Parts: sequence; structure tokens; C-alpha cells
Amino acid sequence: MEEDHSQTNPAAVDWTAWQPSMRATLLFLHRDEEILLIHKKSGLGSGKKNAPGGKIEPGETAAEGAVREIFEEVGIEARNPEEMGVLRFQFINGDRLALHCVVFRSFDFEGEAHETAEADPFWCPVDKVPYDKMWSDDRYWLPGLLMGNKFDGDFVFDNEELLWRDVRWR
Repeated sequence: MEEDHSQTNPAAVDWTAWQPSMRATLLFLHRDEEILLIHKKSGLGSGKKNAPGGKIEPGETAAEGAVREIFEEVGIEARNPEEMGVLRFQFINGDRLALHCVVFRSFDFEGEAHETAEADPFWCPVDKVPYDKMWSDDRYWLPGLLMGNKFDGDFVFDNEELLWRDVRWR
């Protein structure tokens, strides 16, 4: 995969000194040629499609947080999450959220996904991912994850508008 270095970082973020105000996870479950996505019903990204995930609680590792979040959001017990990437988001609007997100995948899980107050889950063929209904950064790293590639990405958003990106493949 090609590296993507956009021209100008509009927020002039110094990523070498950047510190997150929130830590979170995403966990993509794989079943045959499908991944589990959710229609997010509350919180950041409400109304968008995404993988299950959320805030890491104090004392949790990122992997523990990912497993807990997917159970809370859709009732599935995920095992053996594999770290695939790290995403850093700087929002330049409002409270200037600085979000650090560790992205996992897993092929090992138990249970059937069900709707909760937070999420309405659905299995999606990997060749029909609804990028137009997701955060706009997803189209720059998710295809690589689906091919098994590891990555790091930095993104600047103004509300929901992606202003700048830099995705690096490991």
C-alpha cells in the first residue's frame, strides 16, 4: 500500500508532542468474508457505521477495552484481538478533542450480535463496506486492515469534515 502524505496540516499539529485527551479502541470481527459493523446510536459518531469500540477505562489495556466494549455494544465475546493499527485524531472544533484509537481485529469470538441502546450490529461483506456512511478517514486505512496490513494514521477533523491525513503502513 502506498503511503499517504497530504500537503498541509491546517491545524499545524505537532504530532511529536501531541497528547490525547481520550483513549479508545475499535474491534473488527471477521467471519468468513464479512466483518461486523454497527450503526452507532449514541456518542461520538452517532448515526455513522463503524466497528464496535469505545473509551478505554482506567486500568484497562487497549485490548481489554476492545473486548469489553464489543461485549457491551453487541453481546459478543471476542478473543485474541490482534492489534492492527493506531489512529490519532485532532478535532479543531469545540473542545478540540485529541483522540488516540487502537484498532484491533479478531477471527475468534463467541455469541450472536444483538442490538443494544448503543449499537445496531450487522454483518457486512468485506467488498461492500459502506464507506459513504462511515467517518471519512476509514476509506484511507480500513481497506489495508482488511488485507491484513498494519498501519498508523494521523487525522485532523473540523467537526465531521476531514481536513488532513497521513497514513503510514508498517
